[in-house]
Amino acid sequence: MKADNKAMALACGAVLSWSTVATAFKMALRYLSHFEMLLVASLTSLLIFAVVVTVRHQWPSVARLDRRQWWYFAGLGLLNPVAYYLVLFKAYDLLPAQVAQPINYAWPIVLLVLLAVFAGQPIPRRKYIGMAVSLGGVALISLGTGDAAGLSVSAEGLLLAALSAVLWASYWMLDNRRKTGVDSSVALFLSFLFGSAYLVVGAAVVGADLHTLPGVLSGMYVGAFEMGIPFICFGMAMRLTSNPALVNQLCYLSPFLSLFFIAVVLGEPVVLTTYVGLALIVLGIVFNQYFCIKGTR
Repeated sequence: MKADNKAMALACGAVLSWSTVATAFKMALRYLSHFEMLLVASLTSLLIFAVVVTVRHQWPSVARLDRRQWWYFAGLGLLNPVAYYLVLFKAYDLLPAQVAQPINYAWPIVLLVLLAVFAGQPIPRRKYIGMAVSLGGVALISLGTGDAAGLSVSAEGLLLAALSAVLWASYWMLDNRRKTGVDSSVALFLSFLFGSAYLVVGAAVVGADLHTLPGVLSGMYVGAFEMGIPFICFGMAMRLTSNPALVNQLCYLSPFLSLFFIAVVLGEPVVLTTYVGLALIVLGIVFNQYFCIKGTR
């Protein structure tokens, strides 16, 4: 199989995996609290990343890290997986999946604002168009989906979903692994090593009831197919492909495929406002990424 074909297969696998996780979140939350689900998922992901580091013979890279790098990943692990996923899973606990998933997906728009505020990267004027379109989609889903579908939409859940987008954008802004020269697999292992340690300490303090097998298995699925395997597959795809833009564009299929699983598996009545709002969110992101020349004012 040619490298590009392998890249496409890996990218499609990652996209399909991400498409199932909104449904998996809701199913896991039937058995576990959002904290318990994250505890199981994070430990599962840590195991996966440890296996990858072992297979790639990257333990010497871990051993060569200096004190500054260890402190860096200690802080990064507090952001992802701990803070980000605690907020995201709680949002899913309070909201219909078709509402929480698209709002969280608006994080690239938040990233533009954070980079402008904290990194001094001005937003080109044309990108305000894409931002407005995406935010319009968020507003449509937040204000219209609950009434249209007859579902209960929590204001607290909406705020948490929006906060999850802010936290994920913050993670990408702070995750300067390219500058530190640390391989992505090693970086993910270290982030989840510290994150899992924080969660285990938290479980010792507040307690965690993991005696239900369906709950543990669903949490393991989340760890494997949201946090672990797809990131590895997508990273490999980006390294193998000769057309990174095409591989990256496949990610935009994920939220729409996710609605299919939400409707079929969870039985949520996905309504028109969700489809239109999600389309607006994605359209705004695509416009900013592919139709705005960097630096255009």
